[in-house]
Amino acid sequence: MAKKQLQTTQSLASPSSSSRSRSRILTFTLSLLALSLLFFLFSLSSTTTPHPNPNPNPNPNPNPNTLSLTPPETSFLVSLEHFLARNPSPLRDDTSAAASTEDDLRRLDADISFRESQRLYDGAPYYPVDLPVRVYVYEMPKKFTYDLLWLFRNTYRDTDNLTSNGSPVHRLIEQHSVDYWVWADLIAPESERLLKSVVRVQRQEDADLFYIPFFTTISFFLMEKQQCKALYREVLKWMTDQPAWKRSQGRDHILPVHHPWSFKSVRKYVKNAIWLLPDMDSTGNWYKPGQVFLEKDVILPYVANVDLCDAKCLSESESKRTTLLFFRGRLKRNAGGKIRTKLVAELSGAKDVVIEEGTAGEGGKAAAQIGMRKSIFCLSPAGDTPSSARLFDAIVSGCIPVVVSDELELPFEGLLDYRKITLFVSSSDAIQPGWLLNYLKSITPARIREMRRNLAKMAGKLMNIKLHTRRSQRVVKESRSVCSCDCRRANFTSPNNLVI
Repeated sequence: MAKKQLQTTQSLASPSSSSRSRSRILTFTLSLLALSLLFFLFSLSSTTTPHPNPNPNPNPNPNPNTLSLTPPETSFLVSLEHFLARNPSPLRDDTSAAASTEDDLRRLDADISFRESQRLYDGAPYYPVDLPVRVYVYEMPKKFTYDLLWLFRNTYRDTDNLTSNGSPVHRLIEQHSVDYWVWADLIAPESERLLKSVVRVQRQEDADLFYIPFFTTISFFLMEKQQCKALYREVLKWMTDQPAWKRSQGRDHILPVHHPWSFKSVRKYVKNAIWLLPDMDSTGNWYKPGQVFLEKDVILPYVANVDLCDAKCLSESESKRTTLLFFRGRLKRNAGGKIRTKLVAELSGAKDVVIEEGTAGEGGKAAAQIGMRKSIFCLSPAGDTPSSARLFDAIVSGCIPVVVSDELELPFEGLLDYRKITLFVSSSDAIQPGWLLNYLKSITPARIREMRRNLAKMAGKLMNIKLHTRRSQRVVKESRSVCSCDCRRANFTSPNNLVI
């Protein structure tokens, strides 16, 4: 039914909406960069232990005069507690807009086209890439938003809730909580906003982009399978019934799909939307060909699972970093993560190398944090997908990441030169007997100090904005030639460009 609705509204979509939304991806990416860097570089896991209010329904109407302005909170649990206390569910939502007629849709299209024409002919210097980016945030029924946040909040102490590979689901939700951080900032009072280059607008005709605040990861992990699929179908119908969606077929809509297992049953109906992803997974194991690609979607970092090692910590830990290479995590994974088994066979028992089985629970977090702060290099191989939260754990720990993942796409790679903080090694080299350890031992102390300084200041000035160019300088030669149904260029680097 949803697919039929999408097809029948195709004729009403503005022919220019696709090109306009594509050209704004750069601006939106830059805006998200500021927030994303804040969270994965400045203590995404707070050292403060949260103490939630035992009352599951705190006062929904606190006196705003009693709320003092405080620095931005970087602990998901603490921030969520404050958010739910200060933000009661809205009394109205955008459901009624779905009852609009074709005439209403044409009027919306005309209003948006008129505003775009004004910006063009009024001489906006960088049109259509223009600041601030105007975002309309849908007011969705609370079962899609607030109820899911409450579900997480009221169950996160349930440590028995594990995935099939033994990882605590609530910890995984925290790692993929960028959907919460983006939404919480977009709807915050203007004086408390972090993304100053993005403004929230109250009328759809004023928007450049539309944000869909549905928590795909929470619903996937904390709801029964059939219940979750039913909710996905409800969300799909709700958003595809919206006039703005019908106008563009979703091309100017932003949808967080940050865990590769989430929203899978209905993805094919929303592939035109701008997805917020952890990686592109060009292997095709998690996303179907044509669903995700760099020209449309935005890669955002995982939230780190360990605490920030600040300047003082880095200074104090420098002399204690006696381990050459450290890894703690699941030793057996699927898809591209099968490289882990080969790496374990090659590295286990080697001098000054620590390879440990572990999960992301509290005990695992403490062990990983201690191990990373004692190590010079931290191994970051592919997992079930090409990316891994371990890369960002290493960054905030001051441990130089050693990435062995031939298909990896990194967040904001057109803006950040990861070669200054990370070593990229091809899978074929990494599993050669003795090759990896000899390579790491050949890195000079001067280069190690330089890379560690770069880790500490990664949130510094951004220079030379050239989208995706740095990726071609470092991506490794084993990258597969995977062609989507649109036959985009494969992830391949010639030997002349290879950097490891």
